[in-house]
Amino acid sequence: MADVPSTARVLEHRLCGAAYRASPNCDERASPQDLALIVIHNISLPPDSFDAHPDAPDGSYIDDLFLNRLDPAAHPYFAGIAELRVSAHLCIFRDGSIRQYVPFDRRAWHAGASEWRGRTRCNDFSIGIELEGSDFRPFTDAQYAGLIETIKALLAAYPTLTRDAIAGHSDIAPGRKTDPGPHFDWPRLRTALGASA
Repeated sequence: MADVPSTARVLEHRLCGAAYRASPNCDERASPQDLALIVIHNISLPPDSFDAHPDAPDGSYIDDLFLNRLDPAAHPYFAGIAELRVSAHLCIFRDGSIRQYVPFDRRAWHAGASEWRGRTRCNDFSIGIELEGSDFRPFTDAQYAGLIETIKALLAAYPTLTRDAIAGHSDIAPGRKTDPGPHFDWPRLRTALGASA
């Protein structure tokens, strides 16, 4: 996995320094210039486990889910999700390394039924960032560093994105989703970005 440098940049809708693994779970945005929201999620497969993929040292079960190759027999939990067709633009792993699955000008399938400031279908106008984690454990310093540099790069590349338009999945799908969860340090992120509460 590649590390994102402290001066992260976006070129041709990809984050420089992030390993790229193309997910088929995406499509065209109705308006590619309509980027108005960054959504932060958490994901761990199996739940609350951060072990490397036993059959692919350079891979993860997160990759397998987003690339439609998750083996339903590899873990009991996987049987219920192996057929899902989901993705995110990015995932920031526990060590701070980042993978990109969908270019930012395409619609990743990360938000589901959702609403933000009166607009529904948040996939249409958002960038989805997964953090390898769960609702039950703190995220790592390396993840915060990667997330902060990534968001700064996105804000610089896409003027329609603003520091006050960053939400958790739970904010856009309340009652249905809980991530990024109670351990996510929103004040830390907002202070680093110079954003209001």
